[in-house]
Amino acid sequence: MGDAIVDFVSPAVVVGLDVNGLGVVRALHRGGVPTVALDTDFDKPTAATRFPRKIRISSLAGPEFISELLELQPRLGKRPFLILTHEESVATISLEREKLAGKYLFSMPSHAVMTELLDKCGFQALAERLGFPIPRAVRVTPALGTEATRDLRFPCVLKPPHKHAGYANRFVKAYKVNSEEEVGRLWSQMQEVVDEILVQEWIEGGDSDVYFCLQYRGDRGPSVSFVGRKVCQWPPLVGGTASCMPAPEASAELIALTDRFFAAVGFVGIGSMEYKRDTRDGRFYMVEPTVGRTDYQEEIAALNGVNIPLAAYRMALGEAPPPAIPASPPRAWRDPDGYAQARRAGAPDPMSRLAPGIRVSDAYFRIDDPMPLVVLKLAPLRRRLCRGRRRALSSSRAKSPAGKSQDPPVSAP
Repeated sequence: MGDAIVDFVSPAVVVGLDVNGLGVVRALHRGGVPTVALDTDFDKPTAATRFPRKIRISSLAGPEFISELLELQPRLGKRPFLILTHEESVATISLEREKLAGKYLFSMPSHAVMTELLDKCGFQALAERLGFPIPRAVRVTPALGTEATRDLRFPCVLKPPHKHAGYANRFVKAYKVNSEEEVGRLWSQMQEVVDEILVQEWIEGGDSDVYFCLQYRGDRGPSVSFVGRKVCQWPPLVGGTASCMPAPEASAELIALTDRFFAAVGFVGIGSMEYKRDTRDGRFYMVEPTVGRTDYQEEIAALNGVNIPLAAYRMALGEAPPPAIPASPPRAWRDPDGYAQARRAGAPDPMSRLAPGIRVSDAYFRIDDPMPLVVLKLAPLRRRLCRGRRRALSSSRAKSPAGKSQDPPVSAP
């Protein structure tokens, strides 16, 4: 793979350069950390960032991913700190951790703990057994059927227990369902690609009632935490973060609750917990954890003075985490694509009411790193040009005499 990249200090290796990874490399750049980004595709807008050294690899998961990490490591000089941004990468690293031991720095609990936390059904069982606040839920499998959902209070949310490419190609992240019959109709289609689903009682509230606690938990010492709340999701009510903001009013409660849960299960490393506040009783209920990787909206913490990727890097090297320096005024974070789709679908945006005067940061644009937004804005023009070239080529082929080549004749030698 060529000559040495870094030979004087441990670099950070960020796996995945989508919106999540873009926020991570910017956060590390703020701390002066030499950073290498690995991905299979550097044509996407987020990969236009100027900060990391970029290396294309063949896969972000599986045996080939491990082989490429092992091949790359000698070029990095010292043991690099590994930061993951994709769930598939996390599952692979957890399973194959012994092959990377002594070559990369990363923090993770046992594979058994990771397996439970990466599976929504496993997390549900853990939270129930340990007495943490979580809505009731049941598994649906071909053997169990949908009968157990009769004991749930509808509406409910239906979702797969873990990320699955076949599911993602045909279905959205989650569905709000109003009856056992609706569960049955969806399950009859989903079981063609997944072997189980989780049906969980719905927590009443809107997108802005969804909160999260981002953390890094070292092997020793206190966690580094940031609490925020979503403002818009795409798709609305059941999707991912389209915009979010700090939530200092809930910080003490949610940091304490997240600390208690992760301590109870023995989790260490980068992770987060999502919550929803039920408008009926005002209580926070756990929705799902993110473990072993940064969250989609991870940069919201760094924008507000809590640089979790930098803290993770320094703590892995045995150094103190950077001090938190609250931003003034506070900063919100927005994914322009998800936000635009959510608004077109009728999702409200209560940002100005919840935080008058807050400064909104676009996920793609920073004054010292503008190209991701430039490439994003030019993407529709690029697609139109490509379609135009394809149409012109098709038209040219259609006008040619059938069965005759358009190439000039070649004389025989």
